[in-house]
Amino acid sequence: MKNVFLSNGLRDERVVLTLDGGGTSFRFSAMQNYTQIVDTVRTPSFGDDLDRCLANVIEGFEQVKALCPEEPSAISFAFPGPAPYANGIIGDLANMPAFRGGVALGPMLEDHFRIPVYIHNDGDMFAYGESIAGLLPWVNDQLAHAGVEKRFKNLLGVTLGTGFGSGLVSEGRLLIGDNSMAGEIWLMRNKRNPNTFAEEGASIRAIRRVYAAEVGIPEDEAPEPKVIADIAEGLVAGNRGAAIEAFRAMGEVVGDAIANAITVFDALVVVGGGLSGAGKYFLPTLVDELNSAYQTSSGEAQRRLTQLAFNLESEEGIGQFIGDDIKQIKVPRSNRTVPYGERRFTGVGLSRLETSRAIAIGAYSFALQKLDAVEKIRTRA
Repeated sequence: MKNVFLSNGLRDERVVLTLDGGGTSFRFSAMQNYTQIVDTVRTPSFGDDLDRCLANVIEGFEQVKALCPEEPSAISFAFPGPAPYANGIIGDLANMPAFRGGVALGPMLEDHFRIPVYIHNDGDMFAYGESIAGLLPWVNDQLAHAGVEKRFKNLLGVTLGTGFGSGLVSEGRLLIGDNSMAGEIWLMRNKRNPNTFAEEGASIRAIRRVYAAEVGIPEDEAPEPKVIADIAEGLVAGNRGAAIEAFRAMGEVVGDAIANAITVFDALVVVGGGLSGAGKYFLPTLVDELNSAYQTSSGEAQRRLTQLAFNLESEEGIGQFIGDDIKQIKVPRSNRTVPYGERRFTGVGLSRLETSRAIAIGAYSFALQKLDAVEKIRTRA
């Protein structure tokens, strides 16, 4: 989807080298003025062979650097999973066993390239990028055009793919936490199987598992989610009901986890990752879960969220979302009136940038912020 929000004064001539790191491949590039300026360089990650992995990281950045129009100011990139990223260390990542025990990847790259290196969680960078130039400004733009005064300042970003990642942004600030592990939503309880964690019901393996169970075949014989999505669309042969149920079940688990998260962190929600392409099959269930109810001990219904949640990918949902309920109420003992909106609401939408681009913009912005902070300290000294 074409993005229009980078035209609002977001420019910076500094070049930052980036990497989208995964368990099977690395994708290197470079950003300037919030835009990718070189073709992506792809290499295998060799996540189970440390020497080959590190060699490919250096070689990938060297290739991208050679393509840049000027010297880079920093390296900034994302890896999946929790780790002490603030220290530039990659720890025990499930899909990259070579890093178990901790590897000082950031310091190694700083020694080699002689520029600052920043490493982050990919869920954090996805949320940060979407807050800067994706769903968050898009939503506020929709509200502005509708004449609604309300603006959203907080964003929960979740990614659905090999795992279930997330990130939190509040009023332009990325919330990282004391252990670089804020927003580890994947470890919430799995609503459909309470003895397991949410990622077991919100990932590629979850889609395949449910489809296999519905069809009555071994899990390892289930097709990949892209094929299951095509079955749901009726594009390829297969059990369409089972395919739709696989995504519906994931929506239930993801919705439950998001409801728990935004009970604590009142925010708009953006969904990305490889599975987000099947949003039409899981977003309605996800939003229904947000709007569901508990029961009191006397059997009365109690909404699980104070906020009403809307599906921003449906015409009806976005129409209701931007509806304005503001009215004027009188100030006691005065002739004045003040605006009052009774509705408390949030929305859930898909990435407006595509996941990898959101991560790159987030990583780029984070690097510029850090470089500016260092320069400010140096100037004061």
